[in-house]
Amino acid sequence: MEKNQYIVALEIGSSKIVGAIAEKTSAGYLSVKHLQEEKHVNSVRYGIVQNVENIKTSINHILKNLEGMVDGRVTQVYMGVSGRSLHSIVSEVNRSVGTTEAITKELIDRIIHEATSTPIRNHDTVDIVPRAFYVDKVETPNPVGQFGSSIKIKVNLIVAKPALKLNLNRLMNFGIPAKDYIVTPLAVGEQILSDSDRELGCMLVDMGAETTTVSIYKNKALIYLNTLPLGGRNLTRDVMNGMSVLEETAENVKKNINNPLDPSNVSNVTIENVNAPEAAKYISARAGEIIANINQQIADAGMASDAIQSIVLIGGSAHLGGLPQKMEETIKIKVRMGQNPPTLNILNPEINRMEYIEVFSLLAKAAEMIEPGETCVELNKYEDGPVFNGPQRPVRTEPEPAPAPTRPGKKATKQRKTSRWDSWKTKLSGLLSEDDDNMDDDQ
Repeated sequence: MEKNQYIVALEIGSSKIVGAIAEKTSAGYLSVKHLQEEKHVNSVRYGIVQNVENIKTSINHILKNLEGMVDGRVTQVYMGVSGRSLHSIVSEVNRSVGTTEAITKELIDRIIHEATSTPIRNHDTVDIVPRAFYVDKVETPNPVGQFGSSIKIKVNLIVAKPALKLNLNRLMNFGIPAKDYIVTPLAVGEQILSDSDRELGCMLVDMGAETTTVSIYKNKALIYLNTLPLGGRNLTRDVMNGMSVLEETAENVKKNINNPLDPSNVSNVTIENVNAPEAAKYISARAGEIIANINQQIADAGMASDAIQSIVLIGGSAHLGGLPQKMEETIKIKVRMGQNPPTLNILNPEINRMEYIEVFSLLAKAAEMIEPGETCVELNKYEDGPVFNGPQRPVRTEPEPAPAPTRPGKKATKQRKTSRWDSWKTKLSGLLSEDDDNMDDDQ
């Protein structure tokens, strides 16, 4: 019988780190009930790790807590990649081919590798996403097996500043290696968007604390990806500076105004000695700037607004009161909130929250990548021992009294009665000779 696989994923954001463990059965059933998070301040800026030691300590705490939950040892993790410099670049490769031989997967792989052979100044390629295939200038969803004299492949190179992945590598040098790096916005797009979303045209907007990542899909392919250096913390700091309060106070004020994006209709009340309508003016102005930048990404992708049928909004800062409605009103495209991956069964209601959609998407993607028989957790093993149904009686050390001699010439008419201790010894011997039950290693 095949053992279940355990998958561990880490997502490092600008305000918190989240780690989670999923369990995958041999039948492919995927579930999660263990998640840990640690908040931090100023150790990560715009998604890029600044203080490696502080983040390393937080990761250690998270993994130790997760290990205690599953009674095992984490041996490797899947690490999410996201941050300010992450974006896509389109690359094209043309190749003449022989008309007598069918196009093979090996040829496609070589051409895609060729697309990454030219270095990009000040950036590293962290992933490659095929965008379109053309055989004899005719677009095709899958060129393998076709015949033609030429083939062109258009790919999206997902690139970032070297520091983004360099510091992630430094983090993982403390003993627990990264099994693989997964580009977080790509994993989210694959796991939570439907086929019709990607076919008809969809913009996925992940609004975090300091960055907002925009991914655009059309005709089932990723068309564009970019990360904006704007997020929920910008709104908080505007309130902090404009109202002369601490950041913690400003954050609480922002969260407790029902619809801060409509200042004229905000009740004239005070929250922690801050006038709510005045604070809403700062929040609304900055949110308007962020929405305008999001809208600009459609044009930057070379697309018309009517090519996008829907916007899916996720991220911790996406829960700002009235944001989906304001975005829909401004961009003129239907907006909905994203849902957790449908392939992942979340068993713990306390962690079944939209703010963890990124790490849940990483788990679902990693479950597709992990090889059969591999696991990210080694469960603790215990030696089997005897199982007793009741208390043991102390072993008697003194010899049994000898039976009284019978009279000569007279037969003994009665056998010696079995003592209670003889009965206990027989039962104990029987128990020790039985096969022991196996202890279950799984949690």
